Amino acid sequence: MVRIAGVNIPDNKKIPVALSYIYGVGQPLALKILMSAKVDPKRRAKDLSSQEVGRLRDIIEKDHKVEGELRREIILNIKRLKDIKSYRGLRHARGLPTRGQRTKTNSRTRRGNVRKTMMSGKRKLEKK
Repeated sequence: MVRIAGVNIPDNKKIPVALSYIYGVGQPLALKILMSAKVDPKRRAKDLSSQEVGRLRDIIEKDHKVEGELRREIILNIKRLKDIKSYRGLRHARGLPTRGQRTKTNSRTRRGNVRKTMMSGKRKLEKK
């Protein structure tokens, strides 16, 4: 297994798909990285030479934010929104959708399965 940016890349997959296992690298970015590293995208990850793996590793680590660095940046952006008390920050803090979706009927995944009607969340009483 090849290890790039702290992630084990699966051997039996094609290189663009295998690179997308890295957080922050999708299919289009993987293809751009392969073009700049001059690696054929039709090859499998197990067929890469150590020089090609080194070129890929250098390009990914130098030019792109991936894995922990990217996660940290996203968390800091959300924290900044909360600190300045923007509308989006308040929505993040309350655990509600931040991009203008309706919340009367949908948003179960964001709020959890919280039912707001009278009878739906009630436990059924045992019959005697």
